[in-house]
Formats: sequence, C-alpha cells, structure tokens
Amino acid sequence: MGKVVFDISMSLDGFVTASGRSAEQPTGLGGEQLTQWAFGQDERNRSFLADAVADLGAVIAGRETYDTSLPWWGTDGPSGEARRPVFVVTHREGTPPEGGVYQFVTGGIEQALQRAQDAAADQVVCIMGGAEMGQQYLEAGLLDEISLHVVPVLFGSGTRLFDNVPSRHVQLALADSLSTPDAVHLRYQVAK
Repeated sequence: MGKVVFDISMSLDGFVTASGRSAEQPTGLGGEQLTQWAFGQDERNRSFLADAVADLGAVIAGRETYDTSLPWWGTDGPSGEARRPVFVVTHREGTPPEGGVYQFVTGGIEQALQRAQDAAADQVVCIMGGAEMGQQYLEAGLLDEISLHVVPVLFGSGTRLFDNVPSRHVQLALADSLSTPDAVHLRYQVAK
C-alpha cells in the first residue's frame, strides 16, 4: 500500500482559509492566495505539483471541500487530466456529476481510506479535505506524512489548521523541504 499523506496549503500564521467564507469565496476573502503557488510561473512549484500528481493514486475529501471545490475542479477532480478517484466522506448521499471521478462514502474515514487504498494500490492516498478532515485522520493515527505548503501571508483569522489536534503528542520528522518565493513546501513523516 502507498503512503497516506495529508496535503494542504496554509498561511504563515496557520490558517487554511481566511475569514469571510462564502459560496463565491470558499477560502475566504483573499484566501485564494493559498493556492496561487500551484498556478504560478515558478518552475520549481510546477515541477513539485507535477511530481505529486504523478505519485497520486486517490484523493479523500470532506463533503464541504467537495461542495465548495466542485465548480473549480469539474468532473476531473483536483488532479485534473490525471483523473484520480476522489472519495468524499459525507453523512449524506448525493449524486456526483456524470462522468466525474467522485464517489461518496458514508461509512466514515476508515471506510474512505480502505476504498482509496484499494483504488490507489501502491500510490499515494492524499487527504485534502480541509482542516477537520486532516485532524480526524491525524487523531485516528492513519497518516504517514503531512505535507504543508506555507504561503507568506498572515490572515489573522479564518480556519486554523491545528485547532483540534490529537490529545497526545505527535512526533514529526522533516522528510523534505523546498523553498520558493510563493510557498515553502514542507513534508513531515508522522512517527507511528
């Protein structure tokens, strides 16, 4: 089985969304700054993203992330033309877009992980469903790595990434880092 990686962009002060979230601005007012590194012209960021998609086997997202991101992702999902399957953890069923890569999972995070690992085989399963989804997988001890893209901006308020961390210490070891003007990419192994 491949690694289970929680991957997310955040502000330098630890927010994964800015305040003022709405349907039109799901990452809050100015929150789109968190993902601009992935769409800019810096070749190091573009290469970093291309390598991540090449290693990607499946994605797990929360329902809120799915609902707010679908207009931007479209039927191909967050991996674009690679069309990796996306397992959406939800309490309520829905109808994904026809021809899309999405599957709803109502049996919880463990069931979503099993289905994603089955689909991904030996490739990476990426948890990208927002702060709460990452916190749930961290609390359950199901993560192998945490991949953070720290963007040089201070939001001051919004959704904090680590507000609800596990009640125990979680030891991390830096596995890799890449610094660009748009983001510092940090990959940490989670001690088991």
